[in-house]
Amino acid sequence: VPAGQRAQITLADGTKVWLNSQSTLTYASNFGRQERNVSLDGEAYFEVSKDPKHPFIVQTETIDVQVLGTHFNVDAYHDNLDVKTTLLSGSVAVSNKSKSVRMVLKPNEIAIYNKVEEKLTRKVLENAEDEISWRQGEFIFDDLPLQEIARELSNSFGATIQIADTTLQNYRITARFRDGEDLATILSVLHNAGYFNYSQNNKQIIITAKPD
Repeated sequence: VPAGQRAQITLADGTKVWLNSQSTLTYASNFGRQERNVSLDGEAYFEVSKDPKHPFIVQTETIDVQVLGTHFNVDAYHDNLDVKTTLLSGSVAVSNKSKSVRMVLKPNEIAIYNKVEEKLTRKVLENAEDEISWRQGEFIFDDLPLQEIARELSNSFGATIQIADTTLQNYRITARFRDGEDLATILSVLHNAGYFNYSQNNKQIIITAKPD
């Protein structure tokens, strides 16, 4: 899926997949006949058709997610430090590649795998639906560090966003943007709210701290 776009597909088993901007889903031409394995680079939301004889497995660079029939989201952009699996209904099992760590999620839980620490942690969410707001083109930043916001906007709009002042990286922001807001509008609103200054040259954006 190109930058700034989203796509929906239906797999041969009836599973529905929504793909976020700059995401790639790969699967074999005989998908569903003997096994249901897909590979994901980027972010996708899955509504998996039930088939107890053939578990559905999402493989990413660092983790595998196995399900029977459920609704869940996987955020696995290769340049993100964390790989996030959010469960909305049903049950999923998240494991690292060596299978030495395995975690079974309940609805409204998120499993976060940190690539640097190679550690898998669990968090309970107040509203898991916020994690799939991207399907409607919305951005919901709930007390999110600026470096994560910059990564999300970069992936969605195909821009390069650099935070020049490292003290800003963990600066937490809460904001919500509806579908149709472009990158310039989002940056302008956050700037006007007093969060930071920024400069833009084509698709290169540099964020700097506001002077005291």
